Amino acid sequence: MGEAVRDTARDRVGRVMGHEGPYVQVRPLGGGREWDADPRNVRPLSQGELLSALLAEANARSRQRTR
Repeated sequence: MGEAVRDTARDRVGRVMGHEGPYVQVRPLGGGREWDADPRNVRPLSQGELLSALLAEANARSRQRTR
């Protein structure tokens, strides 16, 4: 658990929080509401993809604070 992944069906990234029935529960990297993902559509992020996703999340938070 806690592995950073991409849900290819939704084109979203997050961290694996657990398993519920046949699904993997994934939470956005910056926090927020979990979603259920089909394990066949979930793959680990590479280091580069993880850094890019974390930077995008930080930039989004920064833009929200300046409004």
